[in-house]
Amino acid sequence: MANKVKDAWKAGRAVVNGWLAIPNAFSAEMYAQCGWDSVTVDMQHGVQDYLSCVACFQGIQPSGVTPMVRVPWNEPGIIGKVLDAGAYGVICPMINTPDEAARLVQYSKYPPAGTRSNGPIRAGVYGEAGGYQKTANENILVIPMIETKTAIENIEAILDVPGIDGIYVGPSDLSFSYGLEPRLDVEDPFILKIYEKLLTETAKRGIAAGLHNGSPAYANRMIKMGFKLVTISNEVGLMVNAAKSAVKEARGS
Repeated sequence: MANKVKDAWKAGRAVVNGWLAIPNAFSAEMYAQCGWDSVTVDMQHGVQDYLSCVACFQGIQPSGVTPMVRVPWNEPGIIGKVLDAGAYGVICPMINTPDEAARLVQYSKYPPAGTRSNGPIRAGVYGEAGGYQKTANENILVIPMIETKTAIENIEAILDVPGIDGIYVGPSDLSFSYGLEPRLDVEDPFILKIYEKLLTETAKRGIAAGLHNGSPAYANRMIKMGFKLVTISNEVGLMVNAAKSAVKEARGS
């Protein structure tokens, strides 16, 4: 079970990640064929539940794109279920302390590294000690979201937690927590300085830094800055923007 995102990071390459809010296998199947390195099912703010997550994975699978999930919270039940469904990476919101980061690692890994229960009903053969269980701890990506002032204050301790593969910056909540306007493609020098700090601290430890972006141009700029995973909006945002542009052009306005 090779993880293409992890392989890219080991080679020093950045990955471009898609984001699914629509709970539909067909749209996931079409979207996954657009050239993404990975596609993440958003169970926090997307219109996704566990069954739609599984359906999206089924749609994604033929493309060979790496499937990941943003879970709704740092809770062992849902983390175990999305991994059993076949997620190759778990992005978890609102990780603010090293203790919370350690619990995320614990929930994501099989013993002795963690407390994940054995039962990979889709990811492997249910209840059997096959190849999946032997490689899952090594291959699954554990990615806490860094999106609050508290998390920034604790960043070095969070990054020192064993088992963390990357971080994922939520720009809107991060800006919000500092009393600034919540937005994706941030230009505020204060937040950009925080990005520089995160890139410095992750690079010291060989950990990848990811970021949610609103536009492809900003995402490319962030890759050049040093981010190793960039997401561009989500499929809803890209669809709506393309539709608006098409209507505007058709009307000649």
